[in-house]
Parts: sequence; C-alpha cells; structure tokens
Amino acid sequence: MDILKDNNHMQDCIVACVTCMQACEECLAACYKEPDLNARVKCVSMLRDCADICVLAAQYMSRNSEHSKMLCKMCAELCEMCAVDCETFKDDHCKKCAEVCRACAEECRKMAL
Repeated sequence: MDILKDNNHMQDCIVACVTCMQACEECLAACYKEPDLNARVKCVSMLRDCADICVLAAQYMSRNSEHSKMLCKMCAELCEMCAVDCETFKDDHCKKCAEVCRACAEECRKMAL
C-alpha cells in the first residue's frame, strides 16, 4: 500500500467534502429566498444533513480516524440523496449543488473502499 497515494486520495476527498458543504450551505440560503419554499422543505432538510455529514467526514479524515471509511460510506449515500432532491428543482443553485454532491459522493465512495 502506497501511503502517499492514500494520503493524496484522502486529501482529494476532504476537499470534495468541504466543497460540497459549501455548495449545500449556499443552496440552502438561496432556497430560503425562493417563492416556493414550502415545496422545498424536504430538500432544505436534506441540504442541512448533507452539509453536516460532509464537515464530519472531512474532520474524521483530517484526524485519520479509524472510522473515516464508515463515515465516508454514509456521506456518499447522503450526497446522492441530496443530489436527487436538488435535481427536482430547476434553479441554477440547485443544479450546481446536485453536481457538487455527486462529485463528493464519488470521492467518498473511493474512500470507503
């Protein structure tokens, strides 16, 4: 096992998680300003969950926790769910968030292996 390769991959995943957290927070703030906020209740809740798990996953990886892989697996699942929810809305912020969530899910799945 190449430790440098593993560390680079972990760093890529940390960056993806932080990027996803930011996209979710930005999308959440934008959703609160949309006229159809009542239709977005599930999505808003998912955005909060996704942002939170992304931060937690980045923290676990940063301290090289033995539970990083388990948390990354869950993070990948929540990121995929968030992407699906965001895709139900046609706003640019939701589309961007869905793309970022899918990219994070992909990185997290790699970490979970």
